Amino acid sequence: MRDVLINLLFPLRCPVCDDIVPVGEGKVCRLCRPKIRYIVEPTCRKCGRQLNDHAKVFCMECEKTKHIFDRGVALYDYQSMKKSIFRFKYKGRREYAKFYAEDISLHLKAQIQSMGIDMIVPIPLHKSRKKSRGYNQAELVAKHLSRITGIPMKHNLVKRVRKTVPQKQLDSRARQNNLKKAFNINPNVVKLGKRILLVDDIYTTGSTIDAVANVLKCRGVETIYFITLCIGEGM
Repeated sequence: MRDVLINLLFPLRCPVCDDIVPVGEGKVCRLCRPKIRYIVEPTCRKCGRQLNDHAKVFCMECEKTKHIFDRGVALYDYQSMKKSIFRFKYKGRREYAKFYAEDISLHLKAQIQSMGIDMIVPIPLHKSRKKSRGYNQAELVAKHLSRITGIPMKHNLVKRVRKTVPQKQLDSRARQNNLKKAFNINPNVVKLGKRILLVDDIYTTGSTIDAVANVLKCRGVETIYFITLCIGEGM
């Protein structure tokens, strides 16, 4: 009864279409649930990208790129959820974060458990960007995921100390150069976990994940995993 009253006073919006979800249909409206495309096997054993060939181990990008991170997984195919992610990042739909974290827990629970994670760390935003946006979208998802899994989150472990050009505007080589010396470790944080899970919204080339993984491994972190909400298709 309490949940029904809350939904009447503060109706949920579907994270796929953004329309109000009818009472009793859950957190995604009935028409949108089939539109969500989840990443399923076969996947790249490095970045988690969807593959079309069960005989392949890595996607084309990971075959030619030496990544610093150890392994990652993703939840959604980018094309099916790109409008949802856009509203989440740029239109103030921060309430989507809880749905995303619950969906991660539902669909990627086995992978998370197998990683043996000590700490969850969201990919940080530069302070100016966080101020203009009002929040860090990766931090919101990481916070809910920490609550669900019981794995501690350190939102201030890594800092973005240089304001960079948005990665989506650059090619692969420019992305790497753009992120040089963009991150560092908060000197006030003494204890780092040995196995860290980075959380971000979209995986493209992995340059951002690699840049953060580099500063963490330089401080003695042994294994860097990541989870992103969306990823594109591999080959």
